[in-house]
Amino acid sequence: MAGHSKWANIQHRKGRQDAARSKLFSKLSKEITVAAKMGDPDPDKNPRLRLAVKEAKSNSVPKDVIDRAIKKSQAGDGDDYEEIRYEGYGPNGVAVIVETMTDNRNRTASTVRSTFSKNGGNLGETGSVGFMFDRKGEVVYQADAGDADTIFEAAIEAGAEDVESSEDGHIIWCADADLNDVSNVLEAALGESESTKLVWKPTTTTELGLEDMQKLMKLVDALEDDDDVQRVTTNFEATDEIMAQL
Repeated sequence: MAGHSKWANIQHRKGRQDAARSKLFSKLSKEITVAAKMGDPDPDKNPRLRLAVKEAKSNSVPKDVIDRAIKKSQAGDGDDYEEIRYEGYGPNGVAVIVETMTDNRNRTASTVRSTFSKNGGNLGETGSVGFMFDRKGEVVYQADAGDADTIFEAAIEAGAEDVESSEDGHIIWCADADLNDVSNVLEAALGESESTKLVWKPTTTTELGLEDMQKLMKLVDALEDDDDVQRVTTNFEATDEIMAQL
């Protein structure tokens, strides 16, 4: 029975992972479709589309899924999608930014507000927490891409603003408008990145204990489970011990 239970648990986990992977693919595909619709369907001529395709590839989205998403934009789909950003607070006043892409503003607003309320958060006005973040380009390389000095030199040469290197890898920051150019130069020097995307980088952080972290993760999971939500960013800070317990 023990073996059977373990197998059942593994199957349950795999089911959840497959569902999350499918949802992620769907959101990345939507971003590709909208980017292609707003500009040129050729990634080489459309910086936003190129970044969307890069992010999809870094998350192992199959090429045929990417191609279908681009073709979908030319079929007239994606016309009515609207990008809306929501801002609010989670446990202990932690700042939360929710980026959505929706064809029904009222539905999305209602769902996001309800999700905050049900999970101990509060939806605020636009700009209520945005001042705690900077919009930045983020390029991530694995540790084996080079030592800290090599990565720093390549990053500065590419026009980046800052680099954070650790045993886990390298995070390169640049101005949001420079991300496409910086990532192109880095790719020529260091090869394909692990991740290339626009992010909200916290300028101030809120430290959370274990209980508040558990509440925050529940809120973030519930928000990300919404098909209209593309990504969720928070400014939490937690110790390694607390993160290990999670």
